Amino acid sequence: MPVDLSLYLVTDSTPAILKGRDLCTVVEEALKGGVTIVQYRDKKSDTGDLIDTAKRLHEVTKRYGVPLLINDRVDVALAIGAEGVHLGQDDMRFDIAKKLLPKDAIIGISTSTLDEAQKAIADGADYLGIGTMFATPTKTNTKSVIGTAGTQAILSAISDSSVGTVAIGGINHSNVQRVLYQSQSPKKALDGVAIVSAIVAADEPKASAEQFAKLINSPAPFALTTQAPRANEAEALLHEVPQIVRKMVEVHPLVHNMINFVVANFVANVALSILMVLLLTINRSGASPIMSPYGDEATDLCKFDGALLINMGTLTSESVSNYQKAVKAYNTRGNPVIYDPVGAAATEIRRNAVYQLMTGGYFDLIKGNEGEIRQVWGSSPVQQRGVDSGPSTLDGQQKAKLARDLARRGRNVVLMTGATDYLSDGERVIAVENGHPYLGQVTGTGCAIGSISGCFLTAHRSDRLLAVLSGILMYEIAAENAASKEYVRGPGSFVPAFLDELYAIRTAAGKGDDSWFVGRAKVHEVKL
Repeated sequence: MPVDLSLYLVTDSTPAILKGRDLCTVVEEALKGGVTIVQYRDKKSDTGDLIDTAKRLHEVTKRYGVPLLINDRVDVALAIGAEGVHLGQDDMRFDIAKKLLPKDAIIGISTSTLDEAQKAIADGADYLGIGTMFATPTKTNTKSVIGTAGTQAILSAISDSSVGTVAIGGINHSNVQRVLYQSQSPKKALDGVAIVSAIVAADEPKASAEQFAKLINSPAPFALTTQAPRANEAEALLHEVPQIVRKMVEVHPLVHNMINFVVANFVANVALSILMVLLLTINRSGASPIMSPYGDEATDLCKFDGALLINMGTLTSESVSNYQKAVKAYNTRGNPVIYDPVGAAATEIRRNAVYQLMTGGYFDLIKGNEGEIRQVWGSSPVQQRGVDSGPSTLDGQQKAKLARDLARRGRNVVLMTGATDYLSDGERVIAVENGHPYLGQVTGTGCAIGSISGCFLTAHRSDRLLAVLSGILMYEIAAENAASKEYVRGPGSFVPAFLDELYAIRTAAGKGDDSWFVGRAKVHEVKL
């Protein structure tokens, strides 16, 4: 039978969750708020008590025309005439449950791997409960936490099936839109999300359910449609770059830098060189880039609708929690967020920080060297020493593919920096060969690309790949110009010349002069 899985409520009868309230009352309030299906889950009560509670729940759900499923207990479902059951991997076998239940009964199966999903589909499951999405204390027998990446992989592999799908585990108001957006594969999306504590433990279950329903039926504020490659994609993009640079100069975007203190001064100077005003101030004068590692400030700073840069070059015990607060604030408004996982593979602490941040928020751009990008992807056998990438083990095609695959998985943009930069939005892959070796010999030049990208992503939201490409070309052509000066003899004299050249390009762009760009871009599209 057809079933609406969009807002799937899973009950929890533990006293800490219910807070002394009657379960049926909580469920009815949730139904008033828009819950579309209910699963009664209780692993501890005796059979008699389970049947009594299930009967009362069924009376409630029938009044709202919503199916009631019983977790695990086929006997309880049969005893009260429930619409179906939900079975875990360690519960009754599907074929046995199918024989015992009425012909039109709904049977859902918990899956956390592709093999489990494919078997459930072959058996004839009506829907799959995919997860655990995020770590959660409400289910202690979790086999694995698969996140949006694991969910997307399963959806991609079963895209030819019409089976329903619902994600479960740690989903709340702050992450539900990201779960739906980042889990989606090119041909199959989730049909819904399963919620436990965020509704059952809410002070006002009806209001919580209403908020979920609103979020589920609205696109994520950061969601954008990826553009399909054109016949001459690189040429088409380059034609637009000067216009995007002029737009950035005119917009005066703000970038909130949560950046490592080693490079803060240099990055601030780079930003000031390309912008008239970086931070909106009361009198619009004496402005400077804002460098704030304090996460609670993001609640106010995000209201300027600029970008956020997370650069974890100098981690402290408080860094990750501050980053997470800031990312949440900027994600809520749909403002650009850039992640620079500096030294991601260098220590266990940094590897854990990458995992926490990647599961805790959405990043419009992930920018890093080969070692850092491989760590974010989940495969970095070469341990970094400090912030250097380490020895490269990938050729150009492999780097391009890694950038593309990570961007496709995250539904965002990825920039892998190096002698050749690889930029991808999951569909298009662009290689950029501009720049100069001096950039690799000055601390902060790589980090500054994150701030530059934030400026361009703020100014041009409709095509993130084009925005980042424009910033890279402005930055790296300025480096080439600076290195060519007769008085530049090495990294020391390069830095002031580089800042001057960024300023010169900014000034020229502001006057509509694109001569700095004509014939200078070394860019090509990579076909994979």
